[in-house]
Amino acid sequence: MAKLSAGLLMYRLRAGHLEVLLAHPGGPFFTNKDLGAWTIPKGLVDQDEDQLAAARREFEEETGTRPEGEFFPLGEVLQKGGKTVVAWAVEGDLDPTAITSNTFQREWPPRSGRWQTFPEIDRAAFFPIAEAKTKINPAQAQFLGRLEALLQPPTQ
Repeated sequence: MAKLSAGLLMYRLRAGHLEVLLAHPGGPFFTNKDLGAWTIPKGLVDQDEDQLAAARREFEEETGTRPEGEFFPLGEVLQKGGKTVVAWAVEGDLDPTAITSNTFQREWPPRSGRWQTFPEIDRAAFFPIAEAKTKINPAQAQFLGRLEALLQPPTQ
């Protein structure tokens, strides 16, 4: 069965410029990865769980902040590994240096018998939209374009 994740793309306007919150995955596989490695805060949808409720839960688990406001659907994307990600945009602000993420355990190094605990996300930051497009997982970049379209004033 294909995996389904749900997440939120938090955005803010600073001096008229769009910025988005991205999270850097924790754990040993992403330690030295930057461009194309960042993601929206997201996680797996539990069976029979409402997708938006899952996105809100995952955002709170990965940032320590409960998202509030109006949520705008951004649709879904299919990532290279086969996982589908569904997302919503929400306007908001938080201090990325103060995030508190849940953790996971992994045997590291592989086959060493040593289990280590890692944060799901090791850091987060607001990026101007152009920079975010270079940082985010390539499939999720579609969410950034959809957010820009959503925020465009209607043409007369």
